[in-house]
Amino acid sequence: MKLSPLFAAIAAALLLSSAPAAHAGPGPGVSWQAAAADADIDRYFAQARVEKKPVLLYWGAKWCPPCNQLKATLFNRADFIEQSKSFVAVGIDGDAPGAQKLGTRFKVRGYPTLILFNPNGSEVTRLPGEADAAQVMKVLQLGLSSGRPVKAVLADARAGKKLSANEWRLLGFYGWETDEQQLLPMAERAATLAQLAKASEGGDAETTTRLWLKSIGAMADGKVADPAQLPRLRAVLADAAQSRAQMDVLTNEAPDLAKAFAPQPGATRNALVTEFDAALKRLNEDASLSRADRLNALQGRIDLARLDSAKDDPQPKGIPAALLSEARDQASKANREITDGYERQAVVTGAAYLLGRAGLWKESDELLKSALARSHSPYYLMSQLGGNAKKQGKKADALRWYEEAFDKSEGPATRLQWGSNYFSALVELAPEDTPRIEKAASQLFAEAAKDPGAFYERSERSLKKVTGLLAKWGQTPAQTAAVGRLKAQLDGVCGKLDASDAKARSACRALLT
Repeated sequence: MKLSPLFAAIAAALLLSSAPAAHAGPGPGVSWQAAAADADIDRYFAQARVEKKPVLLYWGAKWCPPCNQLKATLFNRADFIEQSKSFVAVGIDGDAPGAQKLGTRFKVRGYPTLILFNPNGSEVTRLPGEADAAQVMKVLQLGLSSGRPVKAVLADARAGKKLSANEWRLLGFYGWETDEQQLLPMAERAATLAQLAKASEGGDAETTTRLWLKSIGAMADGKVADPAQLPRLRAVLADAAQSRAQMDVLTNEAPDLAKAFAPQPGATRNALVTEFDAALKRLNEDASLSRADRLNALQGRIDLARLDSAKDDPQPKGIPAALLSEARDQASKANREITDGYERQAVVTGAAYLLGRAGLWKESDELLKSALARSHSPYYLMSQLGGNAKKQGKKADALRWYEEAFDKSEGPATRLQWGSNYFSALVELAPEDTPRIEKAASQLFAEAAKDPGAFYERSERSLKKVTGLLAKWGQTPAQTAAVGRLKAQLDGVCGKLDASDAKARSACRALLT
């Protein structure tokens, strides 16, 4: 899902257990089993083999808006709850001890990631978390009925072998955004999706269109699509049924698709934006979509309206007054009407983001502040407030919000991530404040020393961010001295790591250089 792009988390923290345990986990009514170590995973896969059931693995975090969106729209569906009886449901909370190590095992990074395994432990497919809940259910059922790894399906497709309609659909709805280069190197994705779209012609038109649209969206910035294909995009936009079927691609990729087919301002771009806006407006008003998906369509309209503005321009010009009014009204309505806490975390944060994209900073700030007391993860909203203040040039406010977000954040991986964001803001906005910068880095290294998963996946990337910034920052004598003390502290952390954990020791030592 591309809100900023935003990526994701489960609705409730999963509890670590030394024995198998069923609990509420990411979704009520489903017997989610918590996993925080290899032993947990091995036990659940053994259970799956005995029961001859697939495994559905969910990777998320408490704060993440797209994860909360899954809780509010998918995990609570009666058909999902019923379907869950046919698989072993395993939930990994990214903040559980050892969870980031499991992230390395399964090659998962972005929250949320949903992976379906067959009973023998082979990965069947990654579900598209950005699609609407009904579509995700269809893909889950396809994967459950097939059991054939999508990697093998892709290999056959690339070799020119005949695939069934369901196999093509599995490729079309694969979670490419969370692939982490399991199927393809990132550089090959656009061309491969285009080849698949071509090869799938003559079968299910919806799947062919999806693969084609995704191939255009995956192109590198600045690459231009074949102009002869523009009528094809226009046909999708004009057809209500087609645009509804491709809702997630159109809303998430709107500016990329428009720029690919109309790279320069002018009559062609204006006409395409007008047609695109009409399609997104129709989706924004579609009551069959979730509120979050409808707001994504509204954000797509805003992104199209600011195509000719600089990417990070805090006050974009040319957004129609009527569109600004719609943004205000829909954000306010969502804030008034939503009662479910998980939907609120997903929708209010997205609404605040689109208000900022429209240059409505006052409204964005007010929305976030009004939601703080009702959020189960207020630190996420605080970090948004910090980002808002930074974009508006309010340095002191930005640092205050980033610091408060770090102070209130929960969970080892989340605290390292939020702490690295606060540290980054300090180095950028107050580089002269050596004591404050040293204190923040020292606190993060101290927290890493207590976390066995600190040198894996998301946590490792957070620490790399800190040490990379320190290397560039330490220029004055006072800064150099502070960096020296911090390196000594980190060296001590590395020295106390478990000697049997070669990966962690290597990653920690690499930070020192």
